[in-house]
Amino acid sequence: TTENWVGTWRPHRPRGPIAALYSSPGPKYALPGLTGSSEHDPTKYKAPMFSMGMRHKLASPDCSPGPKYLMHSKITRKGHDGSPAFSIYQRQKEPRLVQTPGPDAYCPERADRLNFHSAPACSLSGRHKEINCNQSPRLVYKVVDPSTYRPKAPQYSMTGRNFPPHDITRKPGPGAHYPEKVTLSKPKAPSFTFGIRHSQYISSLVVDL
Repeated sequence: TTENWVGTWRPHRPRGPIAALYSSPGPKYALPGLTGSSEHDPTKYKAPMFSMGMRHKLASPDCSPGPKYLMHSKITRKGHDGSPAFSIYQRQKEPRLVQTPGPDAYCPERADRLNFHSAPACSLSGRHKEINCNQSPRLVYKVVDPSTYRPKAPQYSMTGRNFPPHDITRKPGPGAHYPEKVTLSKPKAPSFTFGIRHSQYISSLVVDL
């Protein structure tokens, strides 16, 4: 190594700070700094400083269309560019020639009655849709009843039919009388009813008393 021996020990960095490493009275006294504007030493000269403020909003927003609209390269602040320009279009169709009839198209025998005098005739055409002639505006107010400003005739209201209070129980009519079905005072033939089918595996109910 390049380090030299000092006595019987080799130089090395101490594990902690020692008094020989400090040139000031020590960390007990904290001197004010000379940089910045906060806690500057009042006994020293202080250079002028400027503060960086916040960015303010624009006084008026932009009124231009912005990059949303793509302006053509030939549009200037004075209007459209006046240099001559030609566009190439598709080929136009040739004009259609007038098809005049030939000599053999003249057939007087096919004229029928067009060459002769005839009585006037009218053709029957289809019925056209009716024109809505009622173009007047609708009523904007309600017509007053004439009985309001003229003598009123007597009028009666039709109400529902009313019934006097009576017994509402249902009673049998004459058609419900069947003497042949009377079994209380006359002999009755034996009759049997069919019950339900019980399972043979059901045991009787046993209850401890």
